[in-house]
Amino acid sequence: MAGYKERLSVPVRWWVIAAIAVLTLWVITAVPAGNIAGFAVAGLAAVLLSVLFLQYGGAVVEVDAANLRAGRASIERTYLGKATPLTGEDARNAFGRDCDPRAFLVLRSYLPGAVRVELTDPHDPTPYWLIATKNPERLAAALTQNSVARS
Repeated sequence: MAGYKERLSVPVRWWVIAAIAVLTLWVITAVPAGNIAGFAVAGLAAVLLSVLFLQYGGAVVEVDAANLRAGRASIERTYLGKATPLTGEDARNAFGRDCDPRAFLVLRSYLPGAVRVELTDPHDPTPYWLIATKNPERLAAALTQNSVARS
């Protein structure tokens, strides 16, 4: 079976905006308080933003023969039902007005699509997983291909 693996990295534009914010913090601190204070504030901001972006963007979605992993969660493929790729308005609605509060979400607002994966375990109160992805069709295909699901 062909697997699937994707890191949900934050977009480059976020890093550019963060760099501009750090530079701005340096200027507004260094002008009245001096370069040392400016570098201290900007350095702290740079470290905090980097950690935040690397942690938030470090979520991995992976499908192998036995499991689906999304972020920190993992589920055996035997409990997976239908995988539906979502794009555009369908993806936005799935994470918004159409979202079941019991669903497991891996939301990344900067990603254009998602996959909704139904769960078949009668003992699991979670009706489905909704996973943000760059490639909804590929992820859904990986979940469907040689599927062990009982739908």
